[in-house]
Amino acid sequence: MIPTHKLWAFLLVSGALWAQQPVVPSTGFPGLDRYRASRVAIYLNDYGQLARYGEANAALKAPTSAENRVVFFGDSITDQWKLEESFPGKNYINRGIGGQTTSQMLVRFRQDVINLQPKTTVILAGTNDIAGNTGPIANPDIEANLSSIFELARAHGIAVVFSSILPVNNYTPQSQEFFASRPGDRILALNRWLKDFSATNDAIYLDYYGAMVDERGLLKRELAEDGLHPNKAGFAIMAPLAEKAIEQTLGPVPAPSSGQR
Repeated sequence: MIPTHKLWAFLLVSGALWAQQPVVPSTGFPGLDRYRASRVAIYLNDYGQLARYGEANAALKAPTSAENRVVFFGDSITDQWKLEESFPGKNYINRGIGGQTTSQMLVRFRQDVINLQPKTTVILAGTNDIAGNTGPIANPDIEANLSSIFELARAHGIAVVFSSILPVNNYTPQSQEFFASRPGDRILALNRWLKDFSATNDAIYLDYYGAMVDERGLLKRELAEDGLHPNKAGFAIMAPLAEKAIEQTLGPVPAPSSGQR
């Protein structure tokens, strides 16, 4: 039999250790719960994941006056995009990080975009916010993050291309949770806001959604195996649309409007 004083000591130590373990609230989606639990160390130690591109940024030389440098900035869809294949001969820099939300992107925007001195940044973000990768967030708060990113870019003379959030589908077994955690009405609402904001603030709205959605309002089956991340066929549709949007930005960047702060 364990002496009472030793039992109490054990319970106190066990309780203290248990209390130190981070508690990750359930989202109701097992895959997302596992993902969030696996990211606790990142969320606590390097929320914006500045370490991901720190060395690459330091090694990158400043652009020449004649260089049309473009930074593609986003989440896993950007991260997985082989820009050198889609845009051969172009100095397009990939600064995507899988799983990120707009809150994380705002943290790293200065390091991964502003400091690289591009003429244009192509931003694709929001799908992971809707899913709740870093916790629940309402559409107005996502919009606020994107507004702040835009204002930072404009203050540094960087033109902004805001990409629409892509549709998702549930046509395959691996797509089911991605689809369920990204309600279509929220995607549409954010895309409407992005389009309106871009028109009001002299940004370019890049409509991937309209080119990739099917008659059911879902991502076309042949464009993604998991219902979310474009495959080669998906990127083949996106590339010329992105190129056209970039070309629209290469003139003078409009001055900030008097209503901006």
